[in-house]
Amino acid sequence: MTDDANAQPPSEALLTLARACGVATDVHLIDGTHVVVSRAAMVAALAAMGISAQTDEQCWASLHDLEDYLWKRIVPPVTVMRQGGARDIPVHVPHGSPVAARLRLEQGGDITLAQVDQYWEPRAIDGAHVGRATFRLPEDLPLGWHVVEAAFPGSRGRGYVVVTPDRLAESHALQTRRPWGFMTQLYSLRSARSWGIGDLGDLADLCSLSRIRAGADFVLINPLHANEAVPPLSDSPYLPSSRRFLAPMYIRVEDIPEVAYVPSQQRAVLEWEFERPSRVNGTADLLNRDEAWRAKRAALEQIYEAPRSQGREAQFEAFCVREGKALEDYATWAAIAEEFEGQEWPADLETASSPGVPEWRDAHSERIVFHAWMQWIADEQASAAQAAAKQAGMEIGIITDLAVGVHPEGADAWSLHRVLAQGMSVGAPPDAFNPAGQNWSQPPWQPRALEASAYLPFRDVVRAAVRHAGAVRIDHILGMFRQWWIPDGHGAGDGTYVQFDFESLVGIIVLEAHRAGAMVIGEDLGTVEPWVRDYLRSRGVLGTSVLWFEREHGGGFTAPEHYRRETLATVTTHDLPTTAQMLVGEQVDLRAELGLLTDVEGAREEARRELEALRGLMQARGLLVPDYNDEDLIAAAHKLVLSSPALLTGVALTDAVGDMRAQNVPGTFLEYPNWRIPLTDRNGEPVLLDDLFDHPRMQRLVAAIRSVR
Repeated sequence: MTDDANAQPPSEALLTLARACGVATDVHLIDGTHVVVSRAAMVAALAAMGISAQTDEQCWASLHDLEDYLWKRIVPPVTVMRQGGARDIPVHVPHGSPVAARLRLEQGGDITLAQVDQYWEPRAIDGAHVGRATFRLPEDLPLGWHVVEAAFPGSRGRGYVVVTPDRLAESHALQTRRPWGFMTQLYSLRSARSWGIGDLGDLADLCSLSRIRAGADFVLINPLHANEAVPPLSDSPYLPSSRRFLAPMYIRVEDIPEVAYVPSQQRAVLEWEFERPSRVNGTADLLNRDEAWRAKRAALEQIYEAPRSQGREAQFEAFCVREGKALEDYATWAAIAEEFEGQEWPADLETASSPGVPEWRDAHSERIVFHAWMQWIADEQASAAQAAAKQAGMEIGIITDLAVGVHPEGADAWSLHRVLAQGMSVGAPPDAFNPAGQNWSQPPWQPRALEASAYLPFRDVVRAAVRHAGAVRIDHILGMFRQWWIPDGHGAGDGTYVQFDFESLVGIIVLEAHRAGAMVIGEDLGTVEPWVRDYLRSRGVLGTSVLWFEREHGGGFTAPEHYRRETLATVTTHDLPTTAQMLVGEQVDLRAELGLLTDVEGAREEARRELEALRGLMQARGLLVPDYNDEDLIAAAHKLVLSSPALLTGVALTDAVGDMRAQNVPGTFLEYPNWRIPLTDRNGEPVLLDDLFDHPRMQRLVAAIRSVR
């Protein structure tokens, strides 16, 4: 299409097609500004969904093809329904052909489906007449992934019927008391045993100490998704290579049982590898993932060669069988990434379905098995961390974090390319904080392809998130409803919203969480339509409340008793300055230094007014002592949040020790060392896990929390 054509306003044909496909034609920004989506953005979004829309003729033809598409399928690839509700299944057959349908239950057994007496006018498709028969699904179906099968002479069709809970039942932990817990970026919390970054062994110890020394019921951590196979590794845990697997850099090397059988000469190598990255454990220096991973990978290669008992080998094989092709694809991608480190990949290895992959896999099977083995070890240690939390007495244990998307050149993009929207990135439209919008450089799910795959790739991501957790936090849960798509080559503001089948996606989340016995917390901050929060609450999904964002219409802080009940309430988040920074106004100076402010004095005045308003609310509630200091203010802020009706309350470890460095400053990349900050106290001194619960600030904050629990 020419630039002149792109500059023209969208035609009626394009608008009609876009709306039929869930592509927004206009957008209301957060400040109320009404923006018409550009023709180019609409056409590109439709093209990424496999729909031609460059001319009016193509638009009308695509609309007709969309209608035909539904009739060309014998049965829908997936039908997601709520337990206890009735649902009909359309079955398409040659007009006049007899047909029968049955449902094979996941738990075993078949149900013959009854046909509904309903007439549909046959549809002419490709010179033949197609009829539609309707079958009724029983209302008393058990939860699970069942298979519907329809057969007529000469052919048959299959699809999934996914029965989900109407609502995720309230956890027993919430029925007995209102739990609270700590929140941390695991990599930033190190112990004397760490290899330069916090690991799964540290997580297990943190859970035990948090419960026994402080009475906490959970530990909420950053995503532990798999990162790149070779350096340089992305610092952000929210730009993973794969959301279905874990980052091997979080493995605690010494906790692998086979370490005991490493020959003495190789064991010296392990100690030598540990010595280099562990030097920085007791410093406030920025974290170096690349150095930690190089050392840890070398050590893991030595341990991999150690003999495994027959029982351990059987467990590894069972893990590989359970994870199946997804694990094989991930491990293959990792091995290819190593082989072509720093080079362009051959064209015949470009994606998991490329023709050269099977032969390459056969030739490099041993290295592929090594990467699968690391996933098994990481999975074992994640399981052990949750077991340690429960054994210590935690009601919930670990709360994992599910990132929005994946790295465009990572393992999931390589293996799931058929269900990702090519040529698109997820982001956010312009707002006051980011006037140009945001581009997160992550390929979105392609809704039509995802439905055609029966949502199985999405299910696998959710299952991985809840497998060893008492709850999962879903970052930007609004992405289950709609996503801001930015075509490649466009500015972040020149995109459009694409709608998703939220009933199916949220239903699958609820089903998989129910099966794992886990809670679900949706990060629903920002501008959210009230019905979205109402819907999530109706499905048993908790929301998120943050002290600094809870405001009245006039700008004042919301009284804690007016917080939503079904939420995780916190004072701060990993995307905000630490509370210690906020209380002295240092966040304004930092943003000014980074060039993120145009009116520095105005920002300082606004920060001063906010702090005064917060102090006033604290004093009115009797939460501040005379001659208070910053520690007292932090304690009072947490007491304020704890006095809300929120079902869960989170306390950032950075607040517990008075850390003055934010983990992440949104809007920056190279300007600030995002996601590389180790845990330090008010004086900039590193705080190791070994000393955390003896730290005076931690002890005083825990005492304050216990005084109101």
